[in-house]
Amino acid sequence: MIVAQGVYHDGMAVNSTGRFAELAARCRHDQDGSRTFAWVGLADPSPAELDEAGAAFGIHPLALEDAAGIDERPKVDLYGDTLCVVLRPARFRPETHQVEVGQITIMCNPTWIVVVRRGEAVPLKALRRNLEADPKRLALGPGAVLHEILDTVVEAYYPTIDHLYDDISDLEERIFSSTAATDPTEEIYRLQAVVLELTRVVSPLVEVLASLRHSDYTVLGSELQNYVADTNDDVQRVIETLRADRDVLLSALEANLTKVSIRQNEDMRKMSAYAAIIAVPTAIAGIYGMNFEHMPELKSEYGYWIVLGVIASICLILWWRFKKSGWL
Repeated sequence: MIVAQGVYHDGMAVNSTGRFAELAARCRHDQDGSRTFAWVGLADPSPAELDEAGAAFGIHPLALEDAAGIDERPKVDLYGDTLCVVLRPARFRPETHQVEVGQITIMCNPTWIVVVRRGEAVPLKALRRNLEADPKRLALGPGAVLHEILDTVVEAYYPTIDHLYDDISDLEERIFSSTAATDPTEEIYRLQAVVLELTRVVSPLVEVLASLRHSDYTVLGSELQNYVADTNDDVQRVIETLRADRDVLLSALEANLTKVSIRQNEDMRKMSAYAAIIAVPTAIAGIYGMNFEHMPELKSEYGYWIVLGVIASICLILWWRFKKSGWL
């Protein structure tokens, strides 16, 4: 459905009522440098709405196909004078400790821009208000809107990786805590999956931004390409953080496996020590359980207590030696 639409002349909003064809009819780029462009925002549109927008603005069918998808790879394509950019916004869901990934498809040329959003990962209502409050920037045309959306998507990665960092820090504390009650292995794999998903949606942006910076797209002027270069720095920072998180999780997994192995060895040593101690009374009782007539202390008045004392003494000596060696 259409969530917002507007027609702007030199950065100022003008009459923006009507369907796609009426909005497209108002778009023009005058010889004096002024421009009137339309900005349409769609959220989870139906195929009929996409087809109507495509017919009104002359959007290439392949660009519409990308906009209809829900799991496209971030990329940039050029169809004639129409630039198509696919982005994958993401946000952290505290209630589930999972990352929600959406999709934003931007289709634009110098006189119009159509933005198709799938999911609610990064809402764009505040972005339109901010740009409308800055007519000088909005006067740069659809390219300014394209960059602002791109920058908003990248900036939204930061809270997500901050939440991810907090989860990883908590996980490290649990791994090295002596009172941890649960095995954190499942949590490590869950966080690794989150890092992998974020890397999958962020890494292609390097190629997207390089294309926007170094290609001669009419919708992007030299001033906007400088802004794109600044956004590229943010993307590089996000990627470096994700690489560091991945390395920390791999180290955490190795540390956890090492702790499990050490704990198992300690348990085996304790079991072996107690088995050795228990073997003493078992062996002596087994010997005295034999039906022989002539055995030491068999007729002695204090034979029973002597044998018990011998058993207790040997068990205590073994316990002391195992305790001293760290087996108990």
